[in-house]
Amino acid sequence: MIRTAALLIVTIIVLPIVAFLFGKPLNDVQQKMLVTGAIIMLAAAVTVFVVSEITTNCSQFDKLWSILPIVYAWIFAGISQWNSRLVLMAVLASLWGIRLTYNFARRGGYSWKFWQGEEDYRWEVLRQRKEFQNKWVWKIFNLLFISLYQNTLVLLFTLPPIVAYEASNKPLGFSDFVLSILFIAMLVIETIADQQQWNFQSSKYRKLASGEPLNDEESQGFISSGLWSIVRHPNYAAEQAIWVVFYLFGAFATGGYLNWSLAGALLLMLLFQGSSNFSEEISANKYPLYKDYMKRTPRFLPKLLRS
Repeated sequence: MIRTAALLIVTIIVLPIVAFLFGKPLNDVQQKMLVTGAIIMLAAAVTVFVVSEITTNCSQFDKLWSILPIVYAWIFAGISQWNSRLVLMAVLASLWGIRLTYNFARRGGYSWKFWQGEEDYRWEVLRQRKEFQNKWVWKIFNLLFISLYQNTLVLLFTLPPIVAYEASNKPLGFSDFVLSILFIAMLVIETIADQQQWNFQSSKYRKLASGEPLNDEESQGFISSGLWSIVRHPNYAAEQAIWVVFYLFGAFATGGYLNWSLAGALLLMLLFQGSSNFSEEISANKYPLYKDYMKRTPRFLPKLLRS
């Protein structure tokens, strides 16, 4: 996990710099968008770090993950004087954020005392590892990865509207329509996957509490039906696809199919690779049948797309 975090931190520094230096220079409006987003990101990172250190709850940023992209997207749209393409992208980002905020809230992620709420179980597992026993090592990890890296990543994958502004004089067209449909389709898939997971876990824990017998799937401990029978992480797969589609709005609008705003989507894919590795390591140690599930079911891409 430390190697993965170090790789992500180095990549997040090097990749945007290289892409920015070799990309098209930003105009004044685009620079204002970028600077405004960076100021908000740094303020959020500092706040998350301070609150997590005071409360010893390192899931403070999780509460902002679904909210900040909405903030960034609408700020960019406002700075653009409500360019139609940027407004469309802001609406789509809002749909994504509202859904994810609801899903996080129903799992106990929020409290009226904003600094409280459920902490992601993986942080406690990580704290118990030998390399994090020194409290200063954990503080540095919290600062650089949990607080700063994750905040920077969210800003990066929300930057495609800045590129899309290059085509501010180009009206909405067929590509915008198709990409909107794809974005919503991925959002629906993610919603279904999360609901299936929610239904499974709710039923399992209700039966355990009441002493009712579990069915075969519940007895194994993890969901493996529905979308989860096609890939092991359908929600993660859809999430990555969503931000690739978001990137494509700027790419198709400008004709610059490979541009610097791709950095966010690429780094998100790397994060989900590392995050799923860590989650599956925990699941394989907890559930005896999970390794068999891993052998027969692809991680992100269905077998049809892998052949």
